[in-house]
Amino acid sequence: MTPAIRHLSRRAARRGTVGVALLVLVALTLAGCAGSDDSSVSSTSGSTTSTGASGSTASAASLSDVLLAAGWSDGVTLEAGDGSITYTSNGIPNHARQAEYALPNAGVVVPSAATAQAGADPTVAQSYSFTIPTTPTQAAAPTDTSLGTIGLMISGAALFNPYEGDNSTVAAASNFTVKNSQGQDVAFLDSCSGHPTPMGEYHYHALPKCVSSQVDTSGGPSHIIGVAFDGYPIYGNRDVNGDEVSASKLDACNGLTSPTPEFPDGIYHYVLLDTTDSNSSIRCFTGEVDASLTSMPGMARP
Repeated sequence: MTPAIRHLSRRAARRGTVGVALLVLVALTLAGCAGSDDSSVSSTSGSTTSTGASGSTASAASLSDVLLAAGWSDGVTLEAGDGSITYTSNGIPNHARQAEYALPNAGVVVPSAATAQAGADPTVAQSYSFTIPTTPTQAAAPTDTSLGTIGLMISGAALFNPYEGDNSTVAAASNFTVKNSQGQDVAFLDSCSGHPTPMGEYHYHALPKCVSSQVDTSGGPSHIIGVAFDGYPIYGNRDVNGDEVSASKLDACNGLTSPTPEFPDGIYHYVLLDTTDSNSSIRCFTGEVDASLTSMPGMARP
């Protein structure tokens, strides 16, 4: 990829311009078909390939370039490195949030309508800086996702696993409302399947439709909406033909190998289903993951 195309990819990533990103992707695809050698981006040098969970391969150049060209919000910065990409964000999503949320009472790990109260949205800026591999490698055995951040979304906010603070109760299944001082219903999870922790870290537990709608069209295929800590991309619940993906097609970690708009030859990726069970988010990492990213401090739930 030439320096000019690389610069355009990064601009598209920061500005979230889908049309520009698609033009960049087409240019990269044509260059790849012509057999061009790209040594201008450190993360794409060489001919190393990674093997997905079902045996598919994707070049490091393809994954790095596609991630750079994804529809990232203005609040996200991506920098390509040597076989990795560094993501920085303040963690505040680029979409509307509720003015109030159902917040757990002090000491409550798994709240309910009886153990929560309406409170002003406590979301505050975070200091996210994560280095993610762009040559993901299948691990000998999956690693359970931990509490706290497990993936990074194009909106600038974090993805959590499906569970609440006990790491077993599915957040989407236990959504509830409480009354605020005006007698209005205030939800635990908002319409984007997200909410803040009591400490103010906004995150998703399931498919965030208000995020996928930023890059997808109605009835069309899902495009990349994030990347997991092991480097495998995250998609919504539609396959390359625009058909809904069923849970039966996913492995134990909520992933599968199949074509996507960005990877027509197929790639292993995670799928967030529009469901209220544990298929709503990533349950385990299929790829090798840095241990420091699976034991983040200060990740109080929910």
